[in-house]
Amino acid sequence: MGGIKSKVDLHMHSSASDGRERADELLAKVEAAGIECFALTDHDTIAGVLDIEKLLAKRQNSENPIQFIRGIEFSCITALGKCHILGYGYDYQNEDFRAVLTKGEKLRREKLEKRLDFLRQEYGIVFEAQEVEAMRGMGSVGKPHLAELMVKMGVAASASEAIRNYINYCPTFDSRLPAEEAIRAVRSAGGIAVWAHPYGGVGEPALTEKELVSQLELLRSFGLQGLECYYSRYNMEQVGRLVVYAQRYKLCISGGSDYHGRKNFPELGQLNAEGIAIDRDKMSVM
Repeated sequence: MGGIKSKVDLHMHSSASDGRERADELLAKVEAAGIECFALTDHDTIAGVLDIEKLLAKRQNSENPIQFIRGIEFSCITALGKCHILGYGYDYQNEDFRAVLTKGEKLRREKLEKRLDFLRQEYGIVFEAQEVEAMRGMGSVGKPHLAELMVKMGVAASASEAIRNYINYCPTFDSRLPAEEAIRAVRSAGGIAVWAHPYGGVGEPALTEKELVSQLELLRSFGLQGLECYYSRYNMEQVGRLVVYAQRYKLCISGGSDYHGRKNFPELGQLNAEGIAIDRDKMSVM
């Protein structure tokens, strides 16, 4: 996607989950993109966050300081369906937060095993033993890891095709955290709990307005504090509607690209589908 990039990006992923780049590589790209404030929001893990903080601690006297906000993206479920809950500015030493983090990591490992079994039983797709062990050894394995192996095997022409035509058919609802638990844990740790890409994220079916409002009402009853209003896949009309919801319900506003460093994913600083730069003061989650 083209257009002017924003200098704030509060949603991106590293290789600690399903992004391509290590923490040091991602930080270099963030700086090269001219981003002044960012959050790393890996799925169900803070390994990348800890790496970024170590890197930034070594350059405290830098002439170009960059603001970093601790983030995470929990894969969640409610009675109304799947959702993703972002957590910002949490204390990762908090017991409640660590308990949910451990549970989320366990569920993600279970999800990998379910997908491996599903692909083998339904399609006869079997990965090399060393590849499976490598994935099991990772902190947070997602669909892209499996999809890239399937492309390598010649099963699919692209990772998006592998996800769309194979992986997405695997039922994994019971491998997600209850959204209420994730929100409660983030709040207990002094953080801000935000609903990620409310209309739907990359590769997800879009919610109708009625579905969105119903899910929002439910998440608010759990203590939700914010909405990701600015998102790389949303046009400005959708962004505007989300901002209205946030204002109506007195929720914080966040925004991010959902950058993964992968083909067909958004670029850093891309906070809407129209390439319009979003000012940092539009974000009230910081």
